[in-house]
Formats: sequence, C-alpha cells, structure tokens
Amino acid sequence: MQITDETIDYVGILAKLELSEEEKEQAKKDMTNMLEYVGKLNELDTDGVEPMSHTFSVHNVFREDVVVNGDDRENMLKNAPEQKDGAYKVPKTFD
Repeated sequence: MQITDETIDYVGILAKLELSEEEKEQAKKDMTNMLEYVGKLNELDTDGVEPMSHTFSVHNVFREDVVVNGDDRENMLKNAPEQKDGAYKVPKTFD
C-alpha cells in the first residue's frame, strides 16, 4: 500500500492536526516505514504457533465466589429503627 498526500491529509483531519508540508512529508515516510515493517512481519511462518493475547500464560488467581452468609433478612431487619413488609422503612426525601 502506498501512502499518498490524500492519506496524510485525511489522517491529519481525523487527528485534528495542522501539518506543515515538511511534517506531511516526514509523516508519509514514517507511515511507509511502518507499513513495510508490517509487511515483513506478514512474511513470517506462523504455522503451528498458537495465538495468544499475552506474552505469558494468564490464569485466574482469584478465589471462587461463594456465598457464606446468604439471605439473613430477618437478622438484618432487627437493627432497623422501622420496617415495613420485610424492608427498611425510611423517611421521605422529597414529595
């Protein structure tokens, strides 16, 4: 893929950059170099290489989520100053 002046102008618009002509030429060279590098990476033989998302193996180190106290509604409502229909009763905050 060839980087054109139109591509540089479009990227400048997307990035909200105002580039001088010298900066545009440098950006064109840099983008061309990046694409050539990616092209070299595409030449690598990756048959038999397992895809991965990290360079090291990732495993879950967290404990299992186990409920230990369950639904103890009656015990919790003992601390409520007022209750109604199995829930805390609180004063109105607005009309």
